[in-house]
Amino acid sequence: MNQKNRIGIIVVAVVIFGLLFSFLIPGIRERILWRVDRLWIKVLYAINPPEEDIFIPNQEAAEFTTPEGGVASLPTPTALFGNLTATVSENQSDTVEATPQATSIPDSYYASGFKYVDQHGAWNYCAPANLAMALTFWGWEGDRLDVGHSVKPNDNDMNVMPYELESYVNNETPYQAIARVGGDIDLLKQLVAADFPVVVEKGTVIRETSTGQDTWMGHYSYVTGYDDATQMFMTQDSFYTPDYEVPYSLLEDEWQGFNYVFLVVYPPEKSAQLMTILGELENEARSYQIALENASSEVYSKNGIQTFFAWYNRGSSLSRLQDYGGAAEAFDKAFQTLAAMPEGEAPKKVMRIVWYETTPYFAYYYTGRYNDVINLATQVMDMATNVPYLEESFYWRALARFAVGQDEEAAKDLCTSLEYHPGFAPSEAAMNSFGVYTCP
Repeated sequence: MNQKNRIGIIVVAVVIFGLLFSFLIPGIRERILWRVDRLWIKVLYAINPPEEDIFIPNQEAAEFTTPEGGVASLPTPTALFGNLTATVSENQSDTVEATPQATSIPDSYYASGFKYVDQHGAWNYCAPANLAMALTFWGWEGDRLDVGHSVKPNDNDMNVMPYELESYVNNETPYQAIARVGGDIDLLKQLVAADFPVVVEKGTVIRETSTGQDTWMGHYSYVTGYDDATQMFMTQDSFYTPDYEVPYSLLEDEWQGFNYVFLVVYPPEKSAQLMTILGELENEARSYQIALENASSEVYSKNGIQTFFAWYNRGSSLSRLQDYGGAAEAFDKAFQTLAAMPEGEAPKKVMRIVWYETTPYFAYYYTGRYNDVINLATQVMDMATNVPYLEESFYWRALARFAVGQDEEAAKDLCTSLEYHPGFAPSEAAMNSFGVYTCP
């Protein structure tokens, strides 16, 4: 081997060693994986663009027989992820009205003392970035990777739910968090003016860096200020920029897509002050009643895609309140409304809502509509442009497949769910319940 070739081999070896060493460093590893993954998605999207299909429920409850030959009863709802932690009095109707809080606040207010964190250079890091920003307001010294490694057990996890962020704060930081639905503009302003970091989840149209397409997706936003004179909220947008202004009306429209859900981060000593501001929304079940009343009004007062979200929110609230029959009817109406919309009126990929808010699975499963669960989960996962890292969808499809006797396929779904989210409690419980002891 001559000197020139020897030097070339040494240079290549040094480069490879450097890349491998860099890959071991978490911050650099996430950026490398993110760029490789985005490139791969572009290739897949060019070869096989995902279709914009709308789910059509068949409205038929499945019947299946027991080993003794009788017709099995519907499954009993169990406490799964995201279920209510509070109960509602039986004599309370689903038509309730929140008690307004007589709190005087300034016409404008801007919080300070937080650290801006972006989501770029890592796959789908909107949730970790926004929670990290909210925590820094109280002096937290962690960063987005601390949050992400806990709430995203798989780097390609497509969705982090509010209850997962709430759990992270309550279990892994010295602070507390509370997530509720049924918020409104006045409540946001009260929270900001009282120096409570509040993060909202909303649906917005963003140009995907991976595909170059303008599509609907869920997006968290940390609200840090407001101005009544200009009707603008100040937000710290992890995708765009710090100090990103959003009109009151636009934030409210986008917020509707997630049933007006919000997350507040606070130190334990400020709990009483926060609960006073929240009023009836302190009680989780009550918050779903309030959200239900709001959605029931909006199905008649909203137009276009907002009518779809109103029906969907009604279904979500009824499902959380365990009125699964009413919830199933509301979800039927939501999907039928979406399917009937003129072409081009609905934002692309709005069916992604099921990635983020999985309550249709609850409603259809607990009313015995197992084929609807299977078909919806399959369609939702098919919308992914790379791999459907949606552990909840695999979990619910597994339950429905067990119910109709597709045991082998169901077991595979549970294993996939746990592959994408190791330790996912509902799937682990189902493995034990259905006697699935090993995965390939």
